[in-house]
Amino acid sequence: MPRLLNASPNTALPPPSPSEEYIMDEHLGILKVIVVQGKRLVIRDFKSSDPYVVVKLGNQTAKTKVINSCLSPVWNEELSFTLTEPVGVLNLEVFDKDLLKSDDKMGNAFLNLQPLFSAARIRDVLRASSGETTIRKLVPDSENCLVRESSINSVNGELVQNVWLRLRGVESGELELTIKFITPTTPSA
Repeated sequence: MPRLLNASPNTALPPPSPSEEYIMDEHLGILKVIVVQGKRLVIRDFKSSDPYVVVKLGNQTAKTKVINSCLSPVWNEELSFTLTEPVGVLNLEVFDKDLLKSDDKMGNAFLNLQPLFSAARIRDVLRASSGETTIRKLVPDSENCLVRESSINSVNGELVQNVWLRLRGVESGELELTIKFITPTTPSA
């Protein structure tokens, strides 16, 4: 738990005790991002594109394989990230693979992970560890890239969110993702 200190800006903080945990270093769990598919992606080559997705969380980056000559690719690729505090934003960028020049941008999107993290706290309070329980619903608005309503569900203790994200900066394009948040198991009280 973080320390709260009443100190003036010039006061040096005492060193942390060995038992103190700092939120900045706290390992919250594993975030599995399944890049399912893309729909209505833009043409960046002569008649098609060769899309792939780059996913970033903080300083962690992963990417999907390239799907050649396809505007509605199906990847079904799982990418894993370590989730730490502060909980951030998942950034996605779609590119068209080119052989002779730099890869073309095909749009970008983001997903705020705070609702997923908040749902984990609610799940723990509800002790939802078996079966399937809807914890939270999110709706599209100006603060997100959601195409349609998305639910965060507890499925046998795992948090799962299926989302469709609208790509920004291009005429068209959407990505379907399945997000799984797996928290470290804690002993029962």
